[in-house]
Amino acid sequence: MPKNLFKTLLIMLSVQAGVAQNITGKIVDAKTNESIPYANIIINNSENLVSNAEGYFTIAESYSSDASTIDISYLGYLGRKITVRELKNQQLIVALEPGIVELENVNVNNVKPDPRSIMAEVKKHLSQHYKSESQAVKNKVFFRETSALKPKILNLEITKSTGFSKEALKSVNKQVSAFTSKLISQPPVVFSDMLCNYYTNTTRKDDKAMFTSKLEVIKATRLKDENNSSSLEDIQEKAGNVFLQHLDTTKYYRIKSGWFGTHDTISLRKDFHQDKKKDKKQSLLTSSKSDLNSFVSQNNFLYGDKLTFVNQPEMYDYTYQGVVYSKEQEFVYVLSFKPRKSKAKYTGKLYISETDYAVLRADYTLAEGETAGGFNMKFLLGVKASENVSKGTLIYKQNPSGDGYYLQYGSLETGMYMYINRPVKFIELAAEERDVLAIDLKIETNIRTKKEYLNIQKLETSEAALEALKEQEFKYLQLKRYDPTIWKDYGAIEPLEEMKQFEAGDQL
Repeated sequence: MPKNLFKTLLIMLSVQAGVAQNITGKIVDAKTNESIPYANIIINNSENLVSNAEGYFTIAESYSSDASTIDISYLGYLGRKITVRELKNQQLIVALEPGIVELENVNVNNVKPDPRSIMAEVKKHLSQHYKSESQAVKNKVFFRETSALKPKILNLEITKSTGFSKEALKSVNKQVSAFTSKLISQPPVVFSDMLCNYYTNTTRKDDKAMFTSKLEVIKATRLKDENNSSSLEDIQEKAGNVFLQHLDTTKYYRIKSGWFGTHDTISLRKDFHQDKKKDKKQSLLTSSKSDLNSFVSQNNFLYGDKLTFVNQPEMYDYTYQGVVYSKEQEFVYVLSFKPRKSKAKYTGKLYISETDYAVLRADYTLAEGETAGGFNMKFLLGVKASENVSKGTLIYKQNPSGDGYYLQYGSLETGMYMYINRPVKFIELAAEERDVLAIDLKIETNIRTKKEYLNIQKLETSEAALEALKEQEFKYLQLKRYDPTIWKDYGAIEPLEEMKQFEAGDQL
């Protein structure tokens, strides 16, 4: 190849790469250089993004030209508006200056606001700010779910099996031991991402609210190790493949654990399960839409069960922390809260508009020693469950119409500790019931789930358009490793380092 032609090709390739590529930046505190998570980012006055928990954000290729604008804001900091060219010149780092002010410096009478009075106003305005919208809307939403199983102990041993010799039982228990050892050494994790148009509308019929939602999936990916169990359901299925080979496929059984037995009948006969599977089967589209409906509903300050620090303020003690400026140059009260009554569970901070007493942001986590739920019958029944992790960040933004607020970003992390130490028996249903399979079961594990919701763009639509929309089933694109180009054409939440480093291993 001629030397000049080689140079020309290199220049063309470099120009092409410079024109079309993702750009990943980071938002930090200008004084401490610490990352700023969940900062609000508006690209070209069109799409909303948010920095992840490590402060990173990524701009899609379609917005990567040097002239594109990036509008960055975070409560408690001075906002900045820069171009992509300026971001590049700053080595992809955006430093925000703290903008905290004390209300005493701006209040005429120098009287510090009473936090309980503020919360009384918040509660009074809840139904006005967070009611269901009567206008049909089209929400462009990115939704990520991360689930991880982290077992400490997994002991499953078959102690009796009718028709199996001791040597055969040793062989099976060896398989089970290898299976459980792998789960402990390689804790399974699954990352699911979905970009969709999420349509909602609330109408009234016979003086009753009628909620309608439809889902149009643009792209969906799932990152998991297909050779490793990734959930309790996977473990149940794989363990069942080992244990149920000890049961006769033509007979019926019931289960007994310790003193307790179940009246439910189980069988391996195909005709026994056929009808039940039909009833239980739910489409991926239906379950995904249900997840979105549930997430938005549970994280609504008006009636969210866990959000008692907003909708039941009498249960908490509040402390006035000061005032910050919002992007709209209005004052925002900052209140910290902690449990006052025994039923209160959380501690954290609220950011409340001084203008209309809307809660613009909430950061919360379980107070020390608290759990969000569970039960403990460890000594009596050998079973314990405890929701020992429950924390989140919720950011609300005013509707384009100016009436009420909508969830722009939500992060919800939950964790469940489970302990089971019980014997389990399969009893054949015959003229004379008899034990045919006995298992010693001991499990101690933690289950962690994190869900993130980002409303990228909110547009009004019509009831007719919503009615005419035909939903279509979709499938996840299964990935074995993180691919940074997979979302290059779309707005998305920049993944954390754990997800970037994930790669499916080889089957053991």
